Amino acid sequence: MDLSATATSSAANAIRHGGLRVVAIGGGTGLSTLLRGLKRYVPSSVTASRVDSSTPLCDLTAVVTVTDDGGSSGRLRKEFNMPPPGDLRNCMVALSEDEGLMSRLFRHRFQSGGELEGHSFGNLFVAALTEMTGDFGHAVKLAGEVLAMRGCIYPATYTNATLVAHMAGGAVVRGETRITASKDQIVELTLDPPFVEPMPETLAAIASADLITLGPGSLYTSLITNLLVQGIPEALAAAKGTCVYIANLMTQANESLHLTASQHIERIYQYTRHPIFDYALVNTAPVSETLRQRYAAEGAEVIQPDIERIEAMGIRCIPGNFAAEGDVLRHDSARVAQTLLEIAVGNLPSLR
Repeated sequence: MDLSATATSSAANAIRHGGLRVVAIGGGTGLSTLLRGLKRYVPSSVTASRVDSSTPLCDLTAVVTVTDDGGSSGRLRKEFNMPPPGDLRNCMVALSEDEGLMSRLFRHRFQSGGELEGHSFGNLFVAALTEMTGDFGHAVKLAGEVLAMRGCIYPATYTNATLVAHMAGGAVVRGETRITASKDQIVELTLDPPFVEPMPETLAAIASADLITLGPGSLYTSLITNLLVQGIPEALAAAKGTCVYIANLMTQANESLHLTASQHIERIYQYTRHPIFDYALVNTAPVSETLRQRYAAEGAEVIQPDIERIEAMGIRCIPGNFAAEGDVLRHDSARVAQTLLEIAVGNLPSLR
């Protein structure tokens, strides 16, 4: 039985009968960039009450890593014993009805003010709501209502957990900031405490999703981190929706140096313990020499799109121009989102 063909047919039926349910998993800049593209297909809470052909998503859920221990998020994490709000805040802004005054306010970072210096207003807002309600998840939901988000956001876990990396040289490095700054390559990633539970809403969203995405984002500290939460790998393996990996554009010095696109997937499969992807979006457009040199200075390089190897893994590879160049290299959120919807409702066969 062709599971992906069944999922695609189900997705097409979903649009005809109310809209697609999409779950996007990740963290960092990659996830917020993707959400900006996907929210265009969600009905506006202000101007629409139903799904039509121009807004085929009836539900958009982001599952966000919460292991950041640096900057404003790290300080609030220590002072309030709460999960770090930074990645969640970025996703809230990305999903907001418009990125006007309230969104700019949530992004505002204090430049002075003693202990306020360096803090993001959005982070402080979530911390205040957490203290008021006693519930981090409810605080995130309330903050999202203020921003009129076109979707909902769940932290991967409520637990205030610490990332632990076992490095190629034998060292054990604790904390996301130290892991990212390390020059050694990550061999294995764990959490302390090792067993943390997901939100029930996260597992329910994955189970009912027509389309699930993982990536783009830092291989270990944005993507695999989510897979360390109990129940999430099993939920992905059992999911009936179409599952898509969105490959990064560049490697990172200690997380994915010299890894090809297929090797990124292999590392992910070490933590899912099951093949989960039906499709992979891989950028094949050239990157300018200027940006190549800039990233090379940081120990990063363009990820090689080894399409044949990906398809040998039973994954349908979708190559294309998914990059947008500026001062930095980012995914083109509009092109990626459009391609994802074409996968969900199209007739592309899967090898899974």
